[in-house]
Amino acid sequence: MHVIVIVLLAVMTLEHVYFLYLEMFRWTSPATQKAFGITAAFAEESKTLAANQGLYNGFLAAGCFWALLAPGHLQIELTLFFSACIIIAGVYGGLTVSRKILYIQALPALLCLIAVHIFPGYS
Repeated sequence: MHVIVIVLLAVMTLEHVYFLYLEMFRWTSPATQKAFGITAAFAEESKTLAANQGLYNGFLAAGCFWALLAPGHLQIELTLFFSACIIIAGVYGGLTVSRKILYIQALPALLCLIAVHIFPGYS
């Protein structure tokens, strides 16, 4: 797999592990509240929902990590699938929550999807 695809997959993996961490373990912290633009009361009321969302982000991270480690053609297929999943999640979040999500979550996945098509081949 091309180094650009590998770097983008690594970025997506790390981002989603970080999202998992924030949403599952740091949701009610002042820094996380500031980052997400939420109040302490809202954070407390929504912490179970945020933890659930964090778990889903963990699955996306696991898929990206799997794509990094998978052999040959499976790498490409996994990269395409998980990039598409992240793009869909990022677009939905960008339309319903904050436009920042488009740039933070969907853009790296879109670039990865494009890179897979520009630099075809297997490891």
